[in-house]
Amino acid sequence: MSGHSKWATTKHKKAANDSKRAKLFAKLIKNIEVAARLGGADLEGNPTLYEAIYKAKKLSLPGDNIDRAVKRGAGELGDGVEYHNIIYEGYGAAGVAVMIECLTDNRNRAAAEVRLAVGKNSGNMADPGSVSYQFARKGVISVPGTFSEDAILEATIEHGVEDLQLIGENFLLTCDPSKMTETRTALQQSTIDYESADVEFVSSLKVDVDAASAKKVIDLIEALEELDDVQEVYTNMEISEAVMAELEAMS
Repeated sequence: MSGHSKWATTKHKKAANDSKRAKLFAKLIKNIEVAARLGGADLEGNPTLYEAIYKAKKLSLPGDNIDRAVKRGAGELGDGVEYHNIIYEGYGAAGVAVMIECLTDNRNRAAAEVRLAVGKNSGNMADPGSVSYQFARKGVISVPGTFSEDAILEATIEHGVEDLQLIGENFLLTCDPSKMTETRTALQQSTIDYESADVEFVSSLKVDVDAASAKKVIDLIEALEELDDVQEVYTNMEISEAVMAELEAMS
């Protein structure tokens, strides 16, 4: 789930500590395969593959799994699967906009499973374009909050960073997707260790929600993320600190 809320920053930490690890690893492997298939196995010439592997290593995906995924994607093992990228749009509780990004080898299965999950969790599917206009593709780089804001800005201000926010325990840098490699390279050259760099759907129209609505949207997101074909779920939900405290008390 990506919505630039405090809740969004906890997803991978949760996955690393519970039964969701296997599903997370499967999604990371799929990302690596697709990146290698589209851009080749050379990391220097394929920044998308570089980021997919970097993220996988940060989330403790074993090296053997990474190597096999690269080789499958590059066609070296002869058993690769052709995945299709599909975006579904919908709404959750309180009118929260939802973008669902899938990588699937079966379009019919993906559509049916996404529709079922949305319908069971206080959501509705939407026509193409009715939700996506609220979002823009942005490069989003996550940096641990242990680094200083001044140091991060000094490293990136001349390299395309558009916004910097402290969300939960991490700083999130936003930039144009075409500038993401330049921005993360600037961080590395300043010995600032980033956690991930992804191209995401980021909304400019946020929806504030109460605890009850937030819980329904989170349930929807988690149901979608359980689906093998779903890679990422993006929303425009904004969760305040007070609502976050209520959610934590409920869990």
